[in-house]
Amino acid sequence: MNYLQSLKLQSLKLQSLKLQSLKVQSLKVQSLKFQSLKLQSLRLPLFMRATLAALIMLFGAHGAIKAQATNPAPGGSAAASGSGSANGLAKATFAGGCFWCMEGPFDKIKGVVSTTSGYTGGKVDNPSYQQVSAGSTGHTEAVQIVYDPKQVSYDKLLEVFWLNIDPTVKDRQFCDGGSQYRPEIFAHDDAQKQAAERSREALKRSKPFPAAIVVDITMASKFWPAEEYHQDYYLKNPLRYKYYRNGCGRDARLKELWGDKAGG
Repeated sequence: MNYLQSLKLQSLKLQSLKLQSLKVQSLKVQSLKFQSLKLQSLRLPLFMRATLAALIMLFGAHGAIKAQATNPAPGGSAAASGSGSANGLAKATFAGGCFWCMEGPFDKIKGVVSTTSGYTGGKVDNPSYQQVSAGSTGHTEAVQIVYDPKQVSYDKLLEVFWLNIDPTVKDRQFCDGGSQYRPEIFAHDDAQKQAAERSREALKRSKPFPAAIVVDITMASKFWPAEEYHQDYYLKNPLRYKYYRNGCGRDARLKELWGDKAGG
């Protein structure tokens, strides 16, 4: 069985996993309720249990409000409008297959302020996950990064991007197939486009694998943040995330391509 056949087989086993995530939108609230219920079993005075339960619900609600402000719903103010901003921050947008798997590598980087999962490169306004995953809107799953150029360079972000994707395939990343999973760099200005092109040319000369690099570089278009339950999925649902990532063969393929430098 060759690599692509193996990927297709894995895809058949995992094709319903993301759709199942539609059912976990209320998971965070349920988890908070569970934590509150667990306090009932503690041997504490009743008034102390009630106080702790109230604090859990309060801080949980605060976290949800903060997440909505950082990762607005589709059609919100996070749509890309350029690489610069009045506060000195900049944006970078990369598509590397499933956006669940692309937030974490950038969140680890000092100078990255936020990562937002979303859809870009398509022809439909305010698309839903179901529309994009069906492959009919022209969008690809992507992450938009807000970063501080004084702390991290765009070149560093490009390096992280390359080491977390398979740049040898079009319209596919690992077990996910279709143009909605195509790897692509979306430049927010000419400087980013030129940097991305230099990075790609340098990689063509130094790549540790024989296959050609087929990743496109295009100018950024409208970016639509994905539904809230997709944001920080790897943190909110670590077990589901690990099952998906491992089952999709992502880490194994990255290791095969990049060796010890492989992202994750």
